[in-house]
Amino acid sequence: MSLALPVRARSSAALVLAGVLWGTGGLAGSLLGELAGLHPLAVAAWRLLVGGAVACPFVKARPRGRAAAMRLLAVGGLFALFQASYFAAVALSSVSVATMTTIGAAPVVVTLAKRRRPGGWTLVSLAGTFAGLVLLRWSPDTTASLGGLAFALLAAAGFATLTLVTAKPVEGLDPLSTTAFGCLLGGLLLTPLASWSGMALPLHLDVLAVALYLGVVPTALAYAAYLRGLTGAHPVLGALSAVLEPLTAAVLSAVLLGERLAVTAWCGAAVLVAALAVGYWRPEPR
Repeated sequence: MSLALPVRARSSAALVLAGVLWGTGGLAGSLLGELAGLHPLAVAAWRLLVGGAVACPFVKARPRGRAAAMRLLAVGGLFALFQASYFAAVALSSVSVATMTTIGAAPVVVTLAKRRRPGGWTLVSLAGTFAGLVLLRWSPDTTASLGGLAFALLAAAGFATLTLVTAKPVEGLDPLSTTAFGCLLGGLLLTPLASWSGMALPLHLDVLAVALYLGVVPTALAYAAYLRGLTGAHPVLGALSAVLEPLTAAVLSAVLLGERLAVTAWCGAAVLVAALAVGYWRPEPR
């Protein structure tokens, strides 16, 4: 009993760290696209390739065995599916719709996949998450298409599947090795699609610095922290932690770029924090 709280606290801290680091990825990815003139899909491919390449040297033991190989293939494929589907949703609708639908639907998919009736606190947290995302990201000129919504739901399903699959440990694989080889494989899978729009990366110091940051901080470190957090947290809570990504991005945009957030956006931020707090500190089921 005495060890349960520290384990849960460490897992929660790792999930919070992952969500916050993901929030810096939006600004870094946009900056890389502008500096290098890259399509968002090419930015996603470089993000995974750099993240995987940087993390691989720090892996202490190479994964062996059929179970480890199958897990890495699944993680790499889900990384590629999630990234490609999300950017397709952005292209067919908007960033707001893609983000709200993907992040809002992911914890719902995880809850349904568990095939258990969710508790009252979980339902409150899910409802608060959706309401907060709508307030934070919604705008009167927001447009959506059926194709955009479909790809956003596909991205949500990919992220939810990644959450459920990696919540079950595999012998010989730790969060860092799963992140390193999964990102590298996912980037390789995205490369053929991204090459159509061009993937040439200018050899300028500012471009290389942004690419390195994008691959290391909001990718390698963030996913390693996320997978580490899933080892001691409920998968639904893991999916809910992703709401920190748009929340962090909105706050950073207001602080660093001088963008003004409407009152509804600040209310949405408060609702998201409250919903996430309910998810983290809800009573444990017996």
